[in-house]
Amino acid sequence: MANKTFQRGDRIGHAFSDPALLARALTHRSAGAPHNERLEFLGDSLVNMFIAEMLFLRWPKADEGTLTRARAELVRESSLAVIARELQLGERLTLGPGEMKSGGYRRDSILADTVEAVVAAIYLDAGFEACRARVLPWFEPLLATLLPSGKPEKDAKTRLQEWLQARQHTLPVYELVCESGDDHAKHFRVRCTLGEPAVTAEGEGTSRRLAEQHAAAAVLAQLDPKK
Repeated sequence: MANKTFQRGDRIGHAFSDPALLARALTHRSAGAPHNERLEFLGDSLVNMFIAEMLFLRWPKADEGTLTRARAELVRESSLAVIARELQLGERLTLGPGEMKSGGYRRDSILADTVEAVVAAIYLDAGFEACRARVLPWFEPLLATLLPSGKPEKDAKTRLQEWLQARQHTLPVYELVCESGDDHAKHFRVRCTLGEPAVTAEGEGTSRRLAEQHAAAAVLAQLDPKK
């Protein structure tokens, strides 16, 4: 039976057969046992495996050093914290009074650990294949910011903004065109519009943020193919 939170539109996107696994994954050690540290341990290995496999398949010409740098970039604490905020995990954490008072639900280290714990919970609830299929899309926006060298690249929205500012043009406007799909499998289409020069393009993605990045990239391709 799916947990009630998921039925209301859980951004994690997995209907847990055993909701207790999710509850444990979202419980910090400061709140007492059972907490998520053991799940975090398992999730860390799963995330590294998923990302290593994805990079190996996506970048067939990349050497070991490049793949290692790219994996480190994707699974580092700050990257996982970005995913946690996208999934709105901080608002759902169970924390002890001290951590709650100090704003632990906003701390990168706690958020990153929670992502790993949630990954492990999905794995234990549904198995390896289902877990990988659910988790990898979380990393797509981050992967899009990496060059095949494994080094971070400025994202398309930043590059477009810099292109416009360098020419003293107004900033782009992003508009949600449509949103479709079930709560756990949303699809977004966003339009990016420039006033000067007059250019418009649309992008799609599994999150609004990703759709905006694709729209910005499409505009850049029209302004300067080298971008």
